Amino acid sequence: MFHISSDSQAEDLAASECLLLLDNGTESRLLGLVKHIKEHALFMFMHRRMAITGSDVTLQKIIPISYDFSVVEVSSPEELAVVGADTRLRVTFLNEEIEFKLPFGSHTRLFLSEVNRAWCDVCEQYPNSPKFDWLTKYRKSAKGPGLLPSTAASTGKIAKRERSHSADTREHKEDKHTNSCTEKARGEGAHENSQERVKGEGRNELVRLSKHTVSNKAQMLTMPQFGLRDTLVKCELLKNEDAYTYIENFSFFLGTYNVNGQTPKESLRSWLGCTPQPPDLYCIGFQELDLSKEVFFFNDTPKEQEWMKAVSEGLHSDAKYALVKLVRLVGIMLLFYVKKEHAEHISEMEAETVGTGIMGRMGNKGAVAVRFRFHNSDVCVVNAHLAAHVEEYERRNQDYRDICSRMLFRQLDPTLSPLTIMKHSIVLWLGDLNYRISDLEVDHVKDLIMKKDFETLHNHDQLKRQMDEEAVFVDFLEGEIEFQPTYKYDMGSDQWDTSEKCRVPAWCDRILWKGKNITQRHYRSHMTLRTSDHKPVSCLLEIGIKVVNEESYKRTLEDIVRSLDKLENECIPSVCLSQSEFHFKDVKFMQHRAETLTLHNDGQVPCKFEFIKKLDEPAYCKPWLTANPSRGFLAQGDSVDIDLELFVNRSTAPELNSGQQQLEDILILHLERGKDFFISISGSYLPSCFGSSIHTLCQLKEPIQDMPLESIRELSLMSTSEKNSPDTEKTLDIPKELWMMVDHLYRNGSKQEDLFQQPGLRSEFEEIRDCLDTGMPDTLPGSNHSVAEALLLFLDALPEPVIPFSFYQQCLEYCYTSSQCKMIISMLPQCHKNVFNYITAFLRELLKNSAHNRLDVNILATIFAALLLRSPTKQDIMEKRKTQEFFQHFLVQETH
Repeated sequence: MFHISSDSQAEDLAASECLLLLDNGTESRLLGLVKHIKEHALFMFMHRRMAITGSDVTLQKIIPISYDFSVVEVSSPEELAVVGADTRLRVTFLNEEIEFKLPFGSHTRLFLSEVNRAWCDVCEQYPNSPKFDWLTKYRKSAKGPGLLPSTAASTGKIAKRERSHSADTREHKEDKHTNSCTEKARGEGAHENSQERVKGEGRNELVRLSKHTVSNKAQMLTMPQFGLRDTLVKCELLKNEDAYTYIENFSFFLGTYNVNGQTPKESLRSWLGCTPQPPDLYCIGFQELDLSKEVFFFNDTPKEQEWMKAVSEGLHSDAKYALVKLVRLVGIMLLFYVKKEHAEHISEMEAETVGTGIMGRMGNKGAVAVRFRFHNSDVCVVNAHLAAHVEEYERRNQDYRDICSRMLFRQLDPTLSPLTIMKHSIVLWLGDLNYRISDLEVDHVKDLIMKKDFETLHNHDQLKRQMDEEAVFVDFLEGEIEFQPTYKYDMGSDQWDTSEKCRVPAWCDRILWKGKNITQRHYRSHMTLRTSDHKPVSCLLEIGIKVVNEESYKRTLEDIVRSLDKLENECIPSVCLSQSEFHFKDVKFMQHRAETLTLHNDGQVPCKFEFIKKLDEPAYCKPWLTANPSRGFLAQGDSVDIDLELFVNRSTAPELNSGQQQLEDILILHLERGKDFFISISGSYLPSCFGSSIHTLCQLKEPIQDMPLESIRELSLMSTSEKNSPDTEKTLDIPKELWMMVDHLYRNGSKQEDLFQQPGLRSEFEEIRDCLDTGMPDTLPGSNHSVAEALLLFLDALPEPVIPFSFYQQCLEYCYTSSQCKMIISMLPQCHKNVFNYITAFLRELLKNSAHNRLDVNILATIFAALLLRSPTKQDIMEKRKTQEFFQHFLVQETH
């Protein structure tokens, strides 16, 4: 959870991700509820898609919760009819109205209940009015006009504003409720139960709230307001789960379909409605939903609605279903439906995405996933699209590992570490995994298919081989394949690929699972659907779900509470550490390093531990270090392994290269009600060309790791005037490392298909990095894709971009005028100008081979403008388009 306020008296109560509804679409926002003494306000933040640090989040508006504030649910009748629909709200303050859509799930319900409670606090203070003086300090932070209160706005009078008849009706209800609340609040000596009833009544008619059912009791115990005692209760409940749950079977229909960018042309009922009985849950994954450049770069497509409609119409006709969640990353989409009678038993819903495309960010490849609790079982469903091409099985393996490590689901309790995919008891994995059939000629493969000798064919399947070697999907199961390969067909037919490439048929589209009490009922392809060059696949699983017995749960809970009463306040928590000093030797750029710290609870009571911030520091550790988990709970006699992970990226490399920072830190491990432990972290960092400035690299005629550290530091700190001094030794025109990568690609990769669009291998990047940092070989190791990705990472890691930050606004202002754009480039520092001209000349050469490499001006402008012309702050869509417009002038000037 992000921290909203720095005020020592301001408390961050709750936060929720949402969609801001605009006339021309939606934009993602973060909403935070902040409390200062007895006053509350909503903070609205803009954020980058993959917000990681505080700099990725910008305060946009502040909405004080006063008498002039209202929140009304405005979901349409169609939306209200869907049990699992998102919640649509209208927030009003004075004359401004904003509409949001909050995701379905327990997190939203908790957030809305906190907002309701805040509004009731305002009512209880009548006739006193909140002043909101504490918001003044945030005025400068907020972008745009904001909704900060003026003096007049704090008088408590409800402002007049033009609203629809329905809004006026709601305002009347609000006035009645305000009077009711204030009358109760003014009554001296009012009974405590009466006061509680007033709080409970707080505007329940305006937003949908959640009643905690048996199925989400475990969720209640994870809420932030519960302390150590209830953490102990939760732990004991989990250990004794078998005492109050029983197994009940539910049917899960899993489907995957790579639609090759097509629109729905036929009913999906033969695929989705193929089971004799209607399934309890549907998880439907699509890949290549839209192959247009617009969706690749801006993640917006009309085909989302088209395919969602086709799915809704294709579900089994003998049951009614609620859409619980839709999540999409570019062309990868996952739809989650449940029978309406099961919707109330879905809780703790979260959705996440991971892109594994070029530079590990682009979403043309990657995965989307949902996790949820169904009754008392936790389930994770992943829809993945892994790297293509027969020879790229190692890249597919890497994509799988990246998805597993980077797919993190936040928990309801923000003090708990995020959940990974493998932390769930049931994992369902589907998608176009792209593993192919190896070592067989295409005619031999087709002959085996004709004979239905799928066993022989399966022995040559790359996924089977990689699973047998435990390289991927360890402990996952897949049903026996008794259907012919699902790729590749001529569009609109059942004919194998007749194109010039004549692809070898393969089982690209797969469904796997991991967990107990799971039985497969069918696993098949659906040949009658001919929209795509793939065939859809389905799998019906019968899964034993843990269901809570109410009476048994109550008895177990009472027993646990009684036993904890005996322990409370008797003993002080105690742990022992495996070691207190850690040293990381010879750390390299973008190299993951980890050491393990083991905690053992050697005390008489369970304990809570947490790494805490040092005085005047923003986080508990330096940005290149993380402890996973950073907080947690240890039962008596238990141990936990904490991974101390070190990773130097583009943000932290510049100061380490220049010697301004060292790999040194002290972690403070705090025990609740116990002592603090101090853990020393140190290391040695090997300087790299990645994360060094253009000016510094142009000064280095030797590999950077052959230079004394003091010399690198002096060059990094040298002022511009010193660098341009006549006494300074003549520098290189461009960094030799940049020349090495570009020259390699010019000689070997000009005709490489999908250059700068397909990622390379991480192991090959590490070899390339080491070559550049330690010596200059005749040729770089690795594939052309790996060298291309290394070039992009090099440009991305520059502390000052090729076009320095000081020129950014000028570039936007004159982006539509070619002559002005060239004038700006002519004013760049000499080495920056040389690099810009060198790169654009290389890209123009690539465009001459576009028939082979499939590059065009739009693709190159989108990729390179984001690297060469970076924004010093957050960049919106309009700025992004302007940077691309600016850069295109230099790609087309010699192509006419």
